[in-house]
Amino acid sequence: TFIMNKISVVIIAKNAEESISECLKSLNRFDEVILYLNNTTDKTSEIASTFSNVKIINGDFLGFGPTKNKASDFARNPWILSLDSDEMILDPLYKEINELSLDNDHAVYSLKRDNYFLGEQVRHSGWGNDRLIRLYHKGTHRFNANMVHEYIELNSLSEITKLKNPFKHLAITDINQFLTKVSHYSDIASNNQKTCSFTIVIAKSLFAFFRTFILQLGFLDGWRGFVIAVSNFNGKFFRYTKRYINCKKQ
Repeated sequence: TFIMNKISVVIIAKNAEESISECLKSLNRFDEVILYLNNTTDKTSEIASTFSNVKIINGDFLGFGPTKNKASDFARNPWILSLDSDEMILDPLYKEINELSLDNDHAVYSLKRDNYFLGEQVRHSGWGNDRLIRLYHKGTHRFNANMVHEYIELNSLSEITKLKNPFKHLAITDINQFLTKVSHYSDIASNNQKTCSFTIVIAKSLFAFFRTFILQLGFLDGWRGFVIAVSNFNGKFFRYTKRYINCKKQ
């Protein structure tokens, strides 16, 4: 099938032992899975090595965009399906991908991501209508150079096709993941950047909460929506506070 000889799944990960087995099980019909690990200290590599279609690469983390591009260079197939270690391909989506012709190198495919928070799907809060370009030809498309919030760069020849069936994202399986992500992402996003007004820090943070809980209907997700809104507040607050501190150091 086209799946076998045209598509490589590419995953970058660090310390993903809790989700990597479920992720890789969902990919057992793909011919090649590239798992690019950076500074992993848990059992991720050990678990992944039990899957015959997985090729493990150890390398440095260069930021999300650059690292995903580097990882895709190890793939032998021209088409890349980019996933995270806490994401799973479900049968309906697999069948839909397997029916693609993949005869247009300028095509990119937008996939719907269903996000789960402690076992329940979140339908609002900015997590509900979540579409991402994740299937692309590496000869014509790449991720941008963003350190965080990376995405596939499009050009004048790009043709976007929306696939119907979603994939599953175990976004939050432990509430502490919110705290870890706030710390990690705010470090990356504030690196060498400055904000010299604390009013901007406060305004950006408050708007992040308002957008998530009110504009994106987070209140309809109950307590989960409130937690996501608070997390988004914290993310913006610490990102811009770190930039403010960078300004004050000058």
